[in-house]
Amino acid sequence: MTGRAGPLRPPAARALRATAATLGLASSTALALHVLPAGTWLATPRRAFFPALAGVGRPDHVALTFDDGPDDRATPHFLAALDRLQARATFFVLGERLLDRPALGREIVAHGHELAVHGWTHSRPWLPAPGRDTAELARAVAAVRTVSGRAPRWYRPPYGILTAGRLLAARRVGLRPVLWSAWGRDWTQEVTPESVLRTVGRDLAGGGTVLLHDSDHTAAPGCWRATLAALPALVEQCRSAGLTVGPLDDHGVLPAGRPRPRAGSGRRPGLGRPAF
Repeated sequence: MTGRAGPLRPPAARALRATAATLGLASSTALALHVLPAGTWLATPRRAFFPALAGVGRPDHVALTFDDGPDDRATPHFLAALDRLQARATFFVLGERLLDRPALGREIVAHGHELAVHGWTHSRPWLPAPGRDTAELARAVAAVRTVSGRAPRWYRPPYGILTAGRLLAARRVGLRPVLWSAWGRDWTQEVTPESVLRTVGRDLAGGGTVLLHDSDHTAAPGCWRATLAALPALVEQCRSAGLTVGPLDDHGVLPAGRPRPRAGSGRRPGLGRPAF
């Protein structure tokens, strides 16, 4: 799961204050600098000011991405569904899970999909630990390279929390951070196929990157089934709007620093509220 908890929620703030009180003012400043980039978790500023980080790409294309796998129970169902839809995607995998399931990782690649890095574990990075962050991302990169035969390109941190430490670590190991422009909020017990489609549809437009999950590893048990059920309608809605669907590798994500396309530049409107 990526988006269940944001970096500015009260428990995290309390933890930072307590740590700062223990370590002193200098450490408090270091902590503030460490978590400052995590503000990009907020969707509206990210889409407006950091389109590359939001995954804005070709205006005729939608990037389909899945987090938290690979998952022995769920991922094979997503691979079968994507085969039926003749669609490809990017799977942001956790290194420790991939290491335990290399055959499933190879199956993802064999079906034509792209492997990317979601971290080594699904941990929250509130305290600075640059050495650990770099070492863990390097292990995850090595696992993906071993399984897929190619170095991964993309990195999405757990919960979408991109701290200064993890941003630096990603650069050190050759990964490009990318979050999302639309998501399905598909990690709760109450999620339904209809809610996934409705939530994605509110923000999805041509050039967008969709965040979904192919695992309940860090979410409500069985929540992936709603995402799986919503997948055919989501892909069909994109195609009906004249949009192709595929992995980030085909998405043409904007280079960092390039401004977001202006209205009338060819960027397609959002899909809007789905009809059921």
